[in-house]
Amino acid sequence: MSSELNGSWKDENGSFFSLGLETHKIPMLLYKENREIICKAFRENYPEKADGGVALFKGACSQERNDSDRELLVRQESYFAFLFGVTEPDFYGAVRLDTGHTTLFMPRLPESYAIWMGRIRPPSYFQARYAVEEVFYVDQIPEALQQADTQVVFLMSGVNSDSSTAFPTPDLAALWPTFHSPGKSSPHSLPPEVDLQELYPLVQEARVIKSPLQIDVLRYVARISSQAHVHVMQNTCPGMAEYQLESLFQHYCYFHGGCRHMSYICICATGANAAVLHYGSGAFPNQRVFQDGDMALLDMGAEYACFCSDITCSFPVNGIFTPDQRMVYQAVLDAQLAVMAVMRPGVEWTEMHLLAERTILAALLEAQLLTGTLYDLTRHHIGAVFMPHGLGHLLGLDTHDVGGYPAGRARVDSPGLRSLRMNRCLEEGMVLTVEPGCYFVQPLLDQAMSAPATRDFFVKENIERFRNFGGVRLEDDVLVTSNGIENLTICPRLIEDVEAVMAGSPWPAEPVVGGKPLHMTS
Repeated sequence: MSSELNGSWKDENGSFFSLGLETHKIPMLLYKENREIICKAFRENYPEKADGGVALFKGACSQERNDSDRELLVRQESYFAFLFGVTEPDFYGAVRLDTGHTTLFMPRLPESYAIWMGRIRPPSYFQARYAVEEVFYVDQIPEALQQADTQVVFLMSGVNSDSSTAFPTPDLAALWPTFHSPGKSSPHSLPPEVDLQELYPLVQEARVIKSPLQIDVLRYVARISSQAHVHVMQNTCPGMAEYQLESLFQHYCYFHGGCRHMSYICICATGANAAVLHYGSGAFPNQRVFQDGDMALLDMGAEYACFCSDITCSFPVNGIFTPDQRMVYQAVLDAQLAVMAVMRPGVEWTEMHLLAERTILAALLEAQLLTGTLYDLTRHHIGAVFMPHGLGHLLGLDTHDVGGYPAGRARVDSPGLRSLRMNRCLEEGMVLTVEPGCYFVQPLLDQAMSAPATRDFFVKENIERFRNFGGVRLEDDVLVTSNGIENLTICPRLIEDVEAVMAGSPWPAEPVVGGKPLHMTS
């Protein structure tokens, strides 16, 4: 028998997160293991600082839209989710680095909260829910750390190597008003040292290799998203609008998988829109009504407990590939399969990107869209004209997960490779996307076909036939194993499978019964 804890349950095996029904159970042990990794790394790298040191983290804050009182749906800050699994906003968390002792700090809510937002839970509730040693209120942080004889407070401070965005370091002055007042004493003054250097890179690197419990969650959310993609394919026909495909996907993921959040803005691009890499944003929403003969490129992934999926399917909206569509699609599929066949620990990700480029270029040569030798096309970076993005990225608690550029690794400054979100060797336990694509992006084609150094590589009369084609991308989420990969994505990829599924053939699955998710086999 299990007891409900508002989206979490506690049974004889301890606390776990779940949304009930058939949604995945995440044991709180997952987050404890993550905290233990951080503590171990600190003790190994900074033994003199770990003793008496406390890492302090700030969770996501409650927010309202613009100047209104309309609250926004909270999504937990990813590092906070990694270490604590807390879903509520306005929490802090502290981890004693020498012992792993964990304390959560919850907001002190006004009495009116119970009327408008729901029951006000006591600290003991959150202690049981998240399986931590102690829970206090946020305004008790200084006192709690002082009583624990804290010598150093470590804070997150750094820049995301992928986005170049600085992490928002917590405002200590708001927690310790006397911190910036030298000479004044207070029972709640800060410890003598605050460290902004070591914590961020250490926690960032800890997120790169996924534990078995994390892999279980990523496997679950990839399966739900795969099933949702199949559902969309089987309900697509000419004359629909792109936003209807987005709606089908989101409904399936939430209804069957408990995935309230999407990992990113859904990309539902048809026709020429598929050449816009991040189509679907506010400036270019999913609003086109697509027609018979169009290709669709659907890049959509659900999120469960902040764990992300990122899957792209491409298919003809009428269910039957034309010869041109078949050629481009097969080129991209061949590139994906070529990469997956050689992925294993020790392989350089930049080499995988170049392999995908060469595979696509070879197909375009064979189709007589290009001319020349594969060596010359590669040397002149023609691959980046047709695949301007990187081959893939790390995946985890963010779609473009952290750690792609560790210390000593820089971005390669050449077309195509400079768009890679990772430059490092593959390691067992990494989860990343493999997403080659072939697009006919008009500005890139115009530039390359007019430049003296590259214009002679293009067979212009054949290229013109593809000007409004859009593009094809195939994206799978894969786990690097000890001797290869496990593909977490379960979508039809072979052309005959795509056509069969769109014609109504069942994809290897049990039917949906009573709202339960499909259980697909590879």
